[in-house]
Amino acid sequence: MAYTIPADEVVDYEPEALRSFFVYGFEWIDNLLFLKAPEQFVGSRAMEYEAVAKDRFAECGWEGDGEIQLLWLPPFVFPLNLNIQPTGVAIWHVKQVEDGISFLLSPIPLPFQEFSGANQ
Repeated sequence: MAYTIPADEVVDYEPEALRSFFVYGFEWIDNLLFLKAPEQFVGSRAMEYEAVAKDRFAECGWEGDGEIQLLWLPPFVFPLNLNIQPTGVAIWHVKQVEDGISFLLSPIPLPFQEFSGANQ
């Protein structure tokens, strides 16, 4: 069997930590096949995490629809100078149903041109 980190090590912070994450909007993330339910990583505490994520997304214009999930970004998508751990970065995501805009919460600033002007 191939090695992977345990699911309970993907989210290694408390729900309130999401309040300090960087929030972004993006048009459009249309392939949702690689997103996972938070319950897979935080178990019965998923609602606590989702409550904070909902607050953060709403602050940036999210209208409250769509399913909150986790999107994993592998370390090789980041510039080497960021020294991203081999485990990559898990990003909180919701895709707004009405217009398809994706909202993202990231524990690190995303170093992609699309997000260069975004605020925390």
